[in-house]
Amino acid sequence: MDLQLAGRRILITGASSGIGLATATMLAHEGARLALCARDEERLRAAIAEIAEVADVVTATCDVTDRASVDTFVGTAVDHFGGLDGVVCNAGRSLMRTLDETTDEEIRDEFDLKIFGALNVVRAARKALADSDAAAVVIVNAILSRQPERQLAVTAAARAGLLNLSRSLAADLADDGIRVNSVLLGLIDTGQWQRRYVSSGTDVTFGAWSAEIAADRGIALGRFGTADELAFPVTTLLSPRNSYMTGAALEVGGGVHRYV
Repeated sequence: MDLQLAGRRILITGASSGIGLATATMLAHEGARLALCARDEERLRAAIAEIAEVADVVTATCDVTDRASVDTFVGTAVDHFGGLDGVVCNAGRSLMRTLDETTDEEIRDEFDLKIFGALNVVRAARKALADSDAAAVVIVNAILSRQPERQLAVTAAARAGLLNLSRSLAADLADDGIRVNSVLLGLIDTGQWQRRYVSSGTDVTFGAWSAEIAADRGIALGRFGTADELAFPVTTLLSPRNSYMTGAALEVGGGVHRYV
């Protein structure tokens, strides 16, 4: 099926690895033109070397919590492409701490990253998106926003705020013809989990280690997801074929949810 993404101008934050990189790769093969940012531009350029061979790509260093940095990045993308058709707010991380283990500064940093990491980008891109005939924003969030966990208490709270904000943005931007949807991820095999595996000091394989965690978390499919499995729903939400979908939160978690 043609997703009608050829020539579409898409901006992605946190694009140097994981879901951001997988989404960029998928979009490139759909013929999209890409503006990609990360905190380390050198690492980003190395990661997207193959993408740059098949797609028109702009890269930049960008701190999504710094509005001036975001404005500069978005401005560069708009100048290069002549506009924007889509935005993927993907920059993020998880803080694996209980409330008692988390400092006030870390709490503020989590909310700053989750809320302003999306809001700064949407604000900066809004005018350009409003000029598109098929504008879409996809916010990468987590099922954690709906079912908090003790070891991720602050991250869960920040993600819940982001989910609420995403619904508000969908209503607010509808007048400009901009769709806003969320993808809620479960446990995904990304660099964060690979680092936790290494630091665990276990003798078992990553597959066995992650399967044990998946069973403990109640994931019906019994495994972690992959970045590619998240990239596909993100890509389809950007497609003009999805033109009547906004304000939705699509769960991609292998059946991990514990609520109706």
